[in-house]
Amino acid sequence: MAVLERFVTLQILLVDDNLTFLASVKKSLKLVPNTNVLAEAHDGPQALALAQHLQPDLVLLDIVIPGMSGLEVAKAMQLWPRAPRVLFLSMHDNESYRLAAQALGTLGLVSKANFVTELLPIIVGLAATTTGVSL
Repeated sequence: MAVLERFVTLQILLVDDNLTFLASVKKSLKLVPNTNVLAEAHDGPQALALAQHLQPDLVLLDIVIPGMSGLEVAKAMQLWPRAPRVLFLSMHDNESYRLAAQALGTLGLVSKANFVTELLPIIVGLAATTTGVSL
């Protein structure tokens, strides 16, 4: 069953050094069908190690994290044969970060202030695509 679940569920890695925010995101994602939070990372090197080991479908990644920036993490993951999709979550919502996210080919940047209204519809769409169900 676990193998089947892997193919019909959007597997997500959360990366943020703000544990309170991570708890809120996890709680919100529990409301979205066909999603599973694989793990949490709290810094850049840990994010890379977990992503390489767990091979998530999606990494929700803060831009400003200890060890290395989220932008550096995303750039490093691009070199992998099976790179996960990346969506940035940041309280630093500005044009330069949005342009950097776009240049890296990510799904974009969602402001932490608006994560419920902006993030959840994106996740619902990705989960539906993962399971083959169209909205």
